[in-house]
Amino acid sequence: MLINLHTHLEGRIRPATAGELAVQLGLPDARRDWGRALELDVPADLTVYLQKVAASYPFFANAEALRRISREAVEDAAADGEDYLELRFGPATHVRDGFDLDAVIAAVCDGVADGVAETGMPAGVVVAALRHHDADTNERVARAAARRAGRGVVGFDLAGDELLFPALRPFVDSFAIAGAAGLGLTCHAAEAAPGSAAVAASRLLGVSRIGHGAHIVDDDAALAQVVDAGLAVEVCPSSNVFTGAIATLDAHPAARLRAAGIPVVLGDDNPRQTGSLLSAEDAIMRSRLGFDAADMVRLAADSVRVAFMEDATRKALHARL
Repeated sequence: MLINLHTHLEGRIRPATAGELAVQLGLPDARRDWGRALELDVPADLTVYLQKVAASYPFFANAEALRRISREAVEDAAADGEDYLELRFGPATHVRDGFDLDAVIAAVCDGVADGVAETGMPAGVVVAALRHHDADTNERVARAAARRAGRGVVGFDLAGDELLFPALRPFVDSFAIAGAAGLGLTCHAAEAAPGSAAVAASRLLGVSRIGHGAHIVDDDAALAQVVDAGLAVEVCPSSNVFTGAIATLDAHPAARLRAAGIPVVLGDDNPRQTGSLLSAEDAIMRSRLGFDAADMVRLAADSVRVAFMEDATRKALHARL
């Protein structure tokens, strides 16, 4: 079973769609090779990685484009053999004159609903606050996400450059707003920062899941506290190499997290940049990171348990385990 709990809409645009939208939107150099333009060449650091992801932002210019990209993201995940998708994105980045937060989020929710209707694969939207935005902007994002709770939006996240913006206290109020609306809470943490960042995300923001968490195993105290807090960690092995969070795939901490008793779940982060969809990440877990068949069954079960999905979807997926 393939449950995708960490993937970004901004990292899933099809090159053919990028080419068509570039022409429609009159972007400079519209007829370039967009597949090449959006891919990462070599591993670097989180800042360089996110700059490459940001190359897709001009395509999110209006409701029609956002709805199409979102629908195609669901279609591509279903074609990859995935059974459930949580699609996260940072809406404040895509706001334009006459295209406000509510409209941006609605367009993505509509596109995801289109994809679900076409493929039959369940999916939900996770709205992300961004580290480099001010507190007021992120609180507006949280309120907009809260207004769509139960109508496509299932979760709330903090994403962005942890290397340049490590502080978590500025986001406390945003997460309180989202949590009060019943949204599931997750946070990118301990990707570029130390393992203690995952502990802080739990204490300050009330999250139940940690995105990446690559450095949790570097700190015994943080590791023990993550276990005690019952946090699940969303691992994205290929992405962690490209962001420089780990040196090589073989150095990935997934097995050590699992051995410590931390629920490990899986995502493909930004597959357009890394060239690796969830099925490939699943294969990496099996062939490179030491997860045997029993481990993968447990990963699937943990994924169904901690996903921000509706009860009916959880019950149906649980019955298939």
